This record gives sequence, C-alpha cells and structure tokens, in this order.
Amino acid sequence: MKTEKIYSAGIDIGTSTTKMVVSSFLLKNVAGVTHVPRIEIIEKTVLHQSPIIKTPFINKEMIDMEKIEQFIFQQYQLAQISPSEISTGAIIITGESATKENASEVVHAIADTAGHFLVATAGPDLEGIIAAKGAGTLQQSKNTAKVIANIDIGGGTANIAVMQFGEVIGTCTLHVGGRLIEFHNGIVQSISPPIMKLMEKWPNPLKIGDSAEDVRVTQLIQEMLNIVAMTLNGQLIDEQHPLLLGHLPTWDKPVDAVVFSGGVAACIYENECTKRQYDDIGEKLAKSLLQHEQLQSFLWLEPKETARATVTGAGTQTTEISGATIQVDAEVLPLKNVPVFDCHMDTNSKEFDYAVKTAVERADALFSIQENRSPFALYFSQLPYLSFQDVRALCEAILKHLATRSSKEIPIIIVIQSDYAKIIGQTIQAINQTVPIICIDQIKVETGDYIDIGEVLPSGVVPVVVKTLAFHSK
Repeated sequence: MKTEKIYSAGIDIGTSTTKMVVSSFLLKNVAGVTHVPRIEIIEKTVLHQSPIIKTPFINKEMIDMEKIEQFIFQQYQLAQISPSEISTGAIIITGESATKENASEVVHAIADTAGHFLVATAGPDLEGIIAAKGAGTLQQSKNTAKVIANIDIGGGTANIAVMQFGEVIGTCTLHVGGRLIEFHNGIVQSISPPIMKLMEKWPNPLKIGDSAEDVRVTQLIQEMLNIVAMTLNGQLIDEQHPLLLGHLPTWDKPVDAVVFSGGVAACIYENECTKRQYDDIGEKLAKSLLQHEQLQSFLWLEPKETARATVTGAGTQTTEISGATIQVDAEVLPLKNVPVFDCHMDTNSKEFDYAVKTAVERADALFSIQENRSPFALYFSQLPYLSFQDVRALCEAILKHLATRSSKEIPIIIVIQSDYAKIIGQTIQAINQTVPIICIDQIKVETGDYIDIGEVLPSGVVPVVVKTLAFHSK
C-alpha cells in the first residue's frame, strides 16, 4: 500500500505562554498482503514550531481570543499549511488560563476554526499526561521497570503524571508555578490566590509592595517544593491543602525517578532563564529545585522537550488510528467529546441481550442530563469467539436497545478492541438500513474516557483522539 500523509496541529494556551506545533504523520498498512489491513502511523515529523509568546489577556479574567487567533493563523502561514488541511490534533488550555471567564469559549471557538479536526481538551489530569508524552517520559517508561514521575511546571501549575511500563498509573496537580508571584521593578506586584491562602497561618505574610528579595519569597518557594516532594513520596494526604488542585495523588507505587518539563525546566536544562520575558519566581524556582535535598534523592532523567512538552504532546501524541475494517456513516462525522461505557461481556457467556441492556441503562444513568439522552460509545473490550449466529444475536441486541433513540445527532457508536467492527457494523446495517452507525475497532479505551472521531481518511481509517481521564494501576 502507498503511504498516506496527514497533518496535525497542537496548540497550548498556558498561564504564561502560548505556543503551537504543526506536524505530519505518515500512515501505512503494516499488515502483510494476505492479512487484514492494519493502518499505523509509521512516522511523525514536526514541520513547524512557533515562537513561544506571552499569552495575551484583555484583563485579569479574560483571554484575548482575537490575538490568539491571529497568532495561530500566522503560524499556519509560516508552516505553509492551510487550517483545512489539518486532519487531527488538539488545542489545550492549561494552568491558570483554564480558570479564566472565557476559557471554554476560547478553546472551543479556536478548535472549530483553526483545523478540520482539531479537538478541544482541558483538565489538569490530561495536561499532565500530554506533557509526559511530549517530554518523552512515557516512552522512557516503556524501556524500564522504574516508576517515573513527569512533573511539568509552567506558570501556574505543576502537572504530575506517574507511569510504569508505558502506562499512566496516576496523576496529581499542584499550584506550583513560576508566575504565582510576580515582580515589577524589584517589588512584589501580584500574589496568586492559592499562595495567599497558603500564607493565612503565617504571622507576617508576604504582601504586594514588599521587596522581590524578601526572605519570605524564598520561604514560599521552599514550601512549594516541599509539597512537590511530599506528593512524590506519597505523603500528601490533606485534601484541603491550599496548593492541591483537584484530587490527591492516584498512584500507589513508590516513585523511582523524576523528569521535569515545562517552562521552569527550561531554566534547568537549557539555561534559557536569561531569555525569559517574565519578572517572576520562575528562575528562583528552577534553582531551588536543583538544591532541594528530598527531590535530589530521586533519580533525575532528562526530558526530550521542556517548555514545549505539552504542545508537542498535543500535536503529535494524542491521535490513534482506527482499524481499517470499519463501518462508519460518514455523514455524522466528525464526532467530538463522546463518553465511553464498557459493555462488559463474560468471555464464556453469550447473553448478549442482557449485557447490552444493562450497559445502555448504566450509560444513560451516567451520561444523560435529566431526560435528555446524550450520545455515548458502547465499548466491547472482551468479546468471545463469535459465530455468524452470535454476530447476528449481538447486533439484534444492540438495535433493540439503541435503534429507537438513534438519529444523526445520536448515532449508534460501537468501539471494539478486537477486529470485529466490519462484520458487526455491516450486520447492523443489513438488519436496519436507516440507523446511522459508527463501528470502529483496534482502539483501547475504558469507561470514563472521552473520544473524538475524525472524518474518514482516503485509506478508509478514521483518526481517533482518546482523552483518558480515569486511571488504574496494573
């Protein structure tokens, strides 16, 4: 088979900086000529890396969407790529920027205009994972039995993702970042709310107008790094800690090694602090990381990317390719933000009707809002060997419980781990030709994930972006 090239974009709108990458993926059928086709990404090439610019704001609560859009389209021109040529990729809004009033509007508006299939992502867990992929840490963990934590420290947050054997086993996010205390002319100009809360028990807290060289600035940086060390050592158990953003750490294995990425890590590995345009604690934070006794007790591994880890991950590491033998109603694609529910099937049982009925009821309870049913993907992770009669019985069960509610807005969406999509999709359409159906395979997901499914590519596959939000330990 000839190769097929598609283009991907990654855009990261962070607390301090915004950046973008444009990449190309080369697809090829890696199966033998007598085997079922299997399309895989065989090569990823970064075509264009934007400069790192300051994230533009209208005021403290509003991102300047117009300037962001101007920046993005300028980068497309420099890359000599049209937005309409973008088949996949992700735009992610991170750190403190994700808390701005128009954050959701910005990320979704740009996702709709800046690429043919550019998906919007947010959430500190996902940010941590994307950064770990972009930094090369997930790949490093495949080559060793060590438990490795990637700590991506940007302007507003430290996103921690812990992995082993190439699998993410937990995440945690902290209010630890370079822009949490800002200076102007040697004077403290702003202090972020989490830091203010941290100092509530201090008898004499740092305040705006104090000197940038005040000893309490150093004390605050030490407290930030102490909480990073406590988190990595499994000692953070206070759900109300002012520097904890979201949930407590979700991994249960001791961390062996650490990788630091993000803008603060650029000060450690690339000596780029002097080029920073920011008057804040970022440089001091980086220096203090290198001197922190508890953090130095871990094995330190070097990242492949520092300041661009998240945007590189968003642009090159979020896309999977479906199996080639699939059945899709092209008119309903692309689909975005579809939640997944695992239809558990005992491999020794063929009670298809009961399994599908139970899964649909549970998915409705989980995803529907009041009486309004929402689309979801029914995922079959384990299917027993299916005879022709079994396939028909399974398809009749799927139609019995999903056909009456289906429409172009709510198609039947089936995701299968094994290679059954074509036969199941075709059988469903043979029984009922009116239902819109998306039936894809060779994608691994689980309940709690969200997926985006792009339009059909010339090779007959579809790009799929899996947004993993729930984790388990092997």
